Amino acid sequence: MNETPNTGEPIAKEVAHEMTIHGDTRNDEYYWMRDRENPEVIDYLNSENAYREQIMKGTEKLQERLYEEIVGRIKKDDSSVPYLLDGYYYYTRFEGEKEYPLYCRKKGSLEAEEEVMLDVNELAVGHSYYQIAGLSIHPNNQKIAFGVDTVSRRIYTIYTKDLVTGAIDIVTENECTGGSTWSADGNYLFYTVKDLETLRSNKIKRWDAQSGSHELIFEEEDETFTCFVYKSKSRKYLMIGSSSTMADEHRFLAADNPTGDFQIIHPRERGLEYSTSHFGDHFYIRTNADEATNFKLMKAPVEAPSKENWTDVLPHDENVLFTDMELFKDYLVTEERSNGLVRIRIQPWGGEAYYLPFEEETYTAYVGNNPSFDQKHLRYGYTSLTTPGSVIDYDFATGEKTVRKEQEVLGGYDKSKYETKRIWATADDGKKVAMSIVYRKDLIREDGPNPTLLYGYGSYGYTIDPSFSTVRLSLLDRGFVYAIAHIRGSQYMGRPWYEDGKMFNKINTFTDFIACGDALVEQGYATPETLMAMGGSAGGLLMGAVVNMRPDLFRGVIAAVPFVDVVTTMLDESIPLTTGEFDEWGNPKNKDSYDYMLSYSPYDQVKAQDYPALLITTGLHDSQVQYWEPAKWIARLRKMRTNKDEVLLMYCNMETGHGGASGRFEALKETAMEYAFFLDLMGIKS
Repeated sequence: MNETPNTGEPIAKEVAHEMTIHGDTRNDEYYWMRDRENPEVIDYLNSENAYREQIMKGTEKLQERLYEEIVGRIKKDDSSVPYLLDGYYYYTRFEGEKEYPLYCRKKGSLEAEEEVMLDVNELAVGHSYYQIAGLSIHPNNQKIAFGVDTVSRRIYTIYTKDLVTGAIDIVTENECTGGSTWSADGNYLFYTVKDLETLRSNKIKRWDAQSGSHELIFEEEDETFTCFVYKSKSRKYLMIGSSSTMADEHRFLAADNPTGDFQIIHPRERGLEYSTSHFGDHFYIRTNADEATNFKLMKAPVEAPSKENWTDVLPHDENVLFTDMELFKDYLVTEERSNGLVRIRIQPWGGEAYYLPFEEETYTAYVGNNPSFDQKHLRYGYTSLTTPGSVIDYDFATGEKTVRKEQEVLGGYDKSKYETKRIWATADDGKKVAMSIVYRKDLIREDGPNPTLLYGYGSYGYTIDPSFSTVRLSLLDRGFVYAIAHIRGSQYMGRPWYEDGKMFNKINTFTDFIACGDALVEQGYATPETLMAMGGSAGGLLMGAVVNMRPDLFRGVIAAVPFVDVVTTMLDESIPLTTGEFDEWGNPKNKDSYDYMLSYSPYDQVKAQDYPALLITTGLHDSQVQYWEPAKWIARLRKMRTNKDEVLLMYCNMETGHGGASGRFEALKETAMEYAFFLDLMGIKS
């Protein structure tokens, strides 16, 4: 950074705004920033962007070099592995410098002439953001439905395209999740509608392709639930699901009877979670019924699918989390997690089960796209922090593995130069917390310290598994150690690991991350002067909490689209996601939840102390975490911190939302900026 950080810092005006509940009054002096139509708000965001550009001007050449380096590793003419469905091989591919994919297929053979169903580059002309979702093939194979978001608020317009004539028509405008599914005869399209204020998915509609009429067929009235519609793998049933943090409910209807009534599999019960797959005469059900904390597999006859008819297929294992399944005519494949590591289990129906072997100390494996029951192979994926991602077909009969694609790194990549392993930290309560780490062997300082980036998330039961990144090489090749903290709030060590990092256990997430940082220092990888941290969304909440709790532990922190105003957001049920997340964070209308959430809410807990260097990112159109949360947070940090000369920056993308830029190259400019922030703090200028 080439400027004195506090030179020309944006200073936000303060307007008193008192909020009282449970006898406690809080003043939010920056509450006024919630009005995105207020020119003063836009001016403030623009001033933050201008200030960041000023302070980071000295890194512009480094950013350019990083960007060119990162883009230079990407195979520009790239494509996915084709999959076969109804006589067509489907795949996506990219061309040259183009930002967006082409959705393609070939009939009968991979040597056949290519048919481009959608060229997103052409569709995106004139838009600064363009996202395709939910591509759905018509049963006659001559038409598709797809969703388009041009704002980045995850509100989609659904279109159809006639693949013979090329004609594109609107089905419904700016109200959908993007996904849709056809009835068996193709005369009806089912799709999910969002509440445009809360963005909760709350309605299922049916579009009559003949008359053009739309009919509401299901409405989810419970504000803690969202709903969705899809077709079973067997394509025999249309399915409507309703889900909350603590319960599920599923309905089914024969796909060849699209105007009929949906039948409930089992009514919702608080605490009962389940998901379904159809095969033969049964629904196969992944569920936590009967206190199966780590979930088990059951089945029920289609004619009588309610819970009293569920019978065990795979029993519960308190040491193994059952995460997913794939059904085949002759095999049952399940995805599990044991001691933090994913396992893929294969069992012939009625036979002995076995596992695919994975040899690295820490890795990611997953069941891939397997659209047909009659497949003779399992498609799965594998990657690690040092192993480029591969798509592999495993032949059930012979055990032969065929690598269909391995991620290509242009310019060359020598895996032997890098090392990945798993190390452990000890949390405040004695629990062992794993970290997956990677570094370049010839650049690691055995006696330390090394510039080190610790990444974390730790919410919603979502687990950040270790995977390869060509982008990350730009840090590793400059001597960085990269670590993923597998903290509570994820399901890395099973479902109890999640339960122990939510609601009234949420602070475990933060103290686990701090313990990981301390362990990296204690084990000689880093010092507080070389340790960086990064997280986004709920991981941004993590960043906000840990810099309040242990600001001395980190040299620099990036909080991306951070959820930091926890109490105020969760008290406002008009804000997207709020009502559906009471069982994740708590409902602050209850005093016990209010007190606990207030104790860690990053915005509320900003205090007069030194803070590490901070870069905070957001998007004006963010649908998940509203832009005003990071904007208010940085304003309060500027006012309260005692080390005014430390770098404190915010980047607000004025054109996008939660996921950032939509193009494959454009988004990397933001990554280059973030990496330059870390590298500059370490005095690495090139």
